[in-house]
Amino acid sequence: MSRPPLPPFSETTAAQKVRAAEDGWNSRDPQRVTQAYTDDSQWRNRSELLTGHIEIEAFLSRKWQREHHYRLIKEL
Repeated sequence: MSRPPLPPFSETTAAQKVRAAEDGWNSRDPQRVTQAYTDDSQWRNRSELLTGHIEIEAFLSRKWQREHHYRLIKEL
């Protein structure tokens, strides 16, 4: 599911999109993060292959139980 702002991006809307992604990830809320992706999204983390919201949410829950101080910083 795509959320505004949508392409084509201006410098302002691109910065908004980057900030929204950063804020979502740093919320450490697996449901919030997975909603930014399609139901059939495929992720790879090292040797682990994940497909769909359920697997991605489970992965993020495990990740954030271990990584309490992790923070994503994105730049445009």
